[in-house]
Amino acid sequence: MSWPFTFAKHFLLLGLTTMVLVGCSQKNDSDNVSSVEPCTFSNPIGKGQDPWVIKKDDYYYYIESRGGDLYVSKSRELINLKEDERRVWSLPETGWNQYSLWAPELHFVEGKWYIYYTAGAKEGAPFISQRSGVLQAKTDDPMGEYMDKGQLYTGNDVRDGKNNIWSIDLTVLEHKDQLYAIWSGWKENRDTDKTPQHLYIAEMENPWTISSNRIKISSPVRDWENSSELPINEGPQILKNNEDVFVIYSASQSWLPSYKLGQLKLIGDDPMNPKNWKKKGPVFNGTKEVLGVGHASFTTSPDGTENWIVYHTKVSPEPGWDRVVHLQPFVWDEEGAPNFGTPVPAGQTINKPSGSCK
Repeated sequence: MSWPFTFAKHFLLLGLTTMVLVGCSQKNDSDNVSSVEPCTFSNPIGKGQDPWVIKKDDYYYYIESRGGDLYVSKSRELINLKEDERRVWSLPETGWNQYSLWAPELHFVEGKWYIYYTAGAKEGAPFISQRSGVLQAKTDDPMGEYMDKGQLYTGNDVRDGKNNIWSIDLTVLEHKDQLYAIWSGWKENRDTDKTPQHLYIAEMENPWTISSNRIKISSPVRDWENSSELPINEGPQILKNNEDVFVIYSASQSWLPSYKLGQLKLIGDDPMNPKNWKKKGPVFNGTKEVLGVGHASFTTSPDGTENWIVYHTKVSPEPGWDRVVHLQPFVWDEEGAPNFGTPVPAGQTINKPSGSCK
């Protein structure tokens, strides 16, 4: 979530806490002496929150919001996501989306690039006007200009289109030739942002139009989803393993060390049937050294042989939104579900993603 009060097999998992230094040999032609460059890195890889990474055509694209602007970065290196960064869009001066730009995601859907984001009409707390919007790239370049396709309807009467309801962290799922939107929202609009958040799904007619009424697929009803102040489900992200579909989401409060990840697995054919989503959690939890792990995205190593999770953590146990970006490999368990292991502490050596070193 972007409240601003601001993933090749089992041996990888076993080695997360005992990784050894691996070298990449490079020959120095001038003196015929080989030097060894460490093929390792350590977290964090930078400051930020709600990290979203998408890999396409051997490049990693990373998007983030900063100061009311959206920035897209391009890199061949997963651990150097901001190698080439460009501002692609800014909040308008008027309208429903002029303030509080949160949690952007960059998606390639039906042959075009889209950005899904959260913004509001009201400046500052309480954040009660947040809604979900979508931008479409004007060209084939995800780092080029975007056009605003408007606000997405996340309410209860899509035919009428009125009385839209608070929503954040919207993502999209492509499943069996149908496109779906999944987001975090309230049961009804309220005048306080201290309101429980649930996960909803709806069908989409196209990447910028929701065409069905929303269906609730998860509520924060378990103890680990409500560890202290407020029951929250948010930051849903799609993770697929062959035919299996998972929604990995954030639970508890983003401003506290208790932030963590939960999991929904689609166990039936129809994502719009709440009974077809099986909950498990927590599936990724913080430690005394790594606090508030949450709002993850997923990608693969440069050579495609490893799965990686990219997530943010808190830098302090105190309430707040000072966060940094971590990443580490993960594996699939015997049932085909993701096993994220334990968060790797800052400063601990990790092998670079496979294919990063020659």
